[in-house]
Amino acid sequence: MRGDNHLPAALQGLRIPAVASPLFIISVPALVIAQCKAGIVGSFPALNAREGEGEHPLLDTWLTQIREELDRHNQANPDRPAAPFAVNQIVHRSNTRLERDIELCHKHEVPIWITSLGARVEVNEAAHDCGGIALHDIINNRFAKKAIEKGADGLIAVAAGAGGHAGPQSPLALISEIREWFEGPLLLSGSIGTGDALLAALAMGADLGYIGSPFIATKEANALQGYKDMIVESGADDIVYSSLFTGVSGNYLRGSIENAGMDPDNLPEGDLKTMNFGDKREKPKAWKTIWGSGQGIGAVKDVTSVADLVDRYEREFNAAWKRLQRRMA
Repeated sequence: MRGDNHLPAALQGLRIPAVASPLFIISVPALVIAQCKAGIVGSFPALNAREGEGEHPLLDTWLTQIREELDRHNQANPDRPAAPFAVNQIVHRSNTRLERDIELCHKHEVPIWITSLGARVEVNEAAHDCGGIALHDIINNRFAKKAIEKGADGLIAVAAGAGGHAGPQSPLALISEIREWFEGPLLLSGSIGTGDALLAALAMGADLGYIGSPFIATKEANALQGYKDMIVESGADDIVYSSLFTGVSGNYLRGSIENAGMDPDNLPEGDLKTMNFGDKREKPKAWKTIWGSGQGIGAVKDVTSVADLVDRYEREFNAAWKRLQRRMA
């Protein structure tokens, strides 16, 4: 495997080649800070920071808190500095906060910007203007090319089995097609529940893994205890792929759909026109506790700390690498 010298500085020197994906509602400063201190990139959606009308922008407060806490950690641990953090921007026309949130991320010189649901030149330019890099998540090769044409520095291939708005394509096919023309930073999302899977992502041609669902079952995550417990108790067979809840196809926990009184095996199709990321968006009461998750949660056996979870990934990654070396010898 090649090293990380070809990557932007913000993605070099990580403890393991991994970025924690931004989790809607769940990713808050406590989780992001713990991820960065553990040696991987932590991230959160800008839209998670929601303040009341007339209040100071919570995103500004969160960014200040994260930067100050990571700076204190780095001063106290010069030999083990924290990894950088990332902020996810939903680049969809219904996100009326986008312009304001771009300005705040620029003000705080966010090192890594992750864009979703639309590639916009001005967002990438804002990231570059403050010294950051822009990564765009995509579900197919066509969208990947559009993202790079519009100035993204790297790509996040969201393949089958990923949590949230997952694509339908095999990671083997998706990574292979992108690598035919793109040599830049490439992350893979989709069932990376173990260090073995992380090594497999690199073997396929990705530079880093993009890991989300296992972090739901951590002490620092802003998730209901029932959500965390269901992650622990579930496996790949318990994941349902549906477009009903947001208008875009995604993966959800079967148990949460059943608890909402619906039949997971007979869900109607969603309507893309219903997608809405505005401040006043509403969704049916029955959908309030529909919980997203990827297929890789079979490896999650208990609710643990972020530090312990990253420790597990590192042990498994190193063991898988040694095992592969022995087989190739």
